[in-house]
Amino acid sequence: MTDELSEDEPPATRQSNAKEDRHFVTALARGLEILSCFRSGEKMLGNQELADRAKLPKSTVSRLTYTLTKLGYLQYVDEAGKYRLGTASLALGSAMLSKLDIRQYARPYMQELADFSHATVSLGMRDRLSMIYVENCRSQAALTLRLDVGARIPIALTAMGRAYLAETSNAERNDILDRVRELDETKWPAIREGIMRSVEEYHRLGCCTSFGDWQHDVNAIAVAFRPTNGSSILSINCGGPAFNLSSDFLLNEVKPRLLDLVERLRRL
Repeated sequence: MTDELSEDEPPATRQSNAKEDRHFVTALARGLEILSCFRSGEKMLGNQELADRAKLPKSTVSRLTYTLTKLGYLQYVDEAGKYRLGTASLALGSAMLSKLDIRQYARPYMQELADFSHATVSLGMRDRLSMIYVENCRSQAALTLRLDVGARIPIALTAMGRAYLAETSNAERNDILDRVRELDETKWPAIREGIMRSVEEYHRLGCCTSFGDWQHDVNAIAVAFRPTNGSSILSINCGGPAFNLSSDFLLNEVKPRLLDLVERLRRL
């Protein structure tokens, strides 16, 4: 099992859409795109790797990494000839997480559910076409998914992402689906079918499922909610290896506890 699977829209697509907006600052967007190339579990990237991921010329990336290093958002490692995130980037992430008071409240209940299910329970937020883990609890059992805070998973294929799509407005959902379609027209019919099925089951079962849809050996269920304080939609899932976490167990034993947890968080 891989640690993550990102499904963000191509930078070229985002930049072409932005050309119609006279307030859009392309240089700033490119700099932020470089920072977003660093994924959970990766320590260092070189200019060529960044250029490949950001779909930008290497010369442009070199100027951007130079500037970001000067500002402290990147740090150059001489021995490796590569960059890692600098303290300024880490400070931004830490500041954002510190504002999510719900993480501290949710953690003990998430851990309780993780211990009961012998699985992983995670809280996530949307970032473009991904969900990012902002809190993560796993049981002491050895067979759990190795995904930590900051990990990205695709919004269209995972239970956590599909729960978000079921909870959000029709307008936002349609906008997301349009961008998912642009990623892969060939796979789009199957992806759309899975999403529509999940939205229907969300209203029928109270949760979204992903039984082998993201990774063939991973099962998960998820519920999304919007806290009463008006903050952004959050999604919480429970998942793990399919051979250790059956669909029947998730729906019959885990789901009632997950719904109870979400109801506690919704009232915050």
